[in-house]
Amino acid sequence: MDLGGMLADANLLALLCLGFGLVLMLIEVFLPGFGVSGMFGSFLLVIGISLTARTLFEGLLLVIILLAIIGINLLIVYRSATKGKLRKSLVLAESLSKEDGFSSTEDLSAFLGQDGISCTVLRPAGIADFHGVKLDVVSEGEFIAPHTKVKVIKVVGRRVIVRKLPE
Repeated sequence: MDLGGMLADANLLALLCLGFGLVLMLIEVFLPGFGVSGMFGSFLLVIGISLTARTLFEGLLLVIILLAIIGINLLIVYRSATKGKLRKSLVLAESLSKEDGFSSTEDLSAFLGQDGISCTVLRPAGIADFHGVKLDVVSEGEFIAPHTKVKVIKVVGRRVIVRKLPE
């Protein structure tokens, strides 16, 4: 049995485990997913350390060195994500403003002052029809029966507040 050849194979296997483990951990940083590559990378690092270390002290030393390497890589990734090239692909630089015509909700202010008919009971929330457009509305707090004329008195975001019209 060739002991030197077995040790060389074990060192090569340990080196491959450590290298692929670090690569998989970096892949997890750049392409986050379910953590499969990060867990498999950690598993390979543990195997690489187990194959390399002959004593507990060497194992702890290797763990500290690997943690330092991972920490330095994370600092590089963090710096690149905040100030470097990675920032351009990760951080959205444009904003969608109301001045440019964008809105996070549908603008219902056009219904302000319009008359409609309640489709359901408003106690205080329900549905009203405004010339063929059905909207979720809220009364001022009063009970309003179905098929009652209502008027939009206030619009706040998606909240349309109505008042019962006198008959």
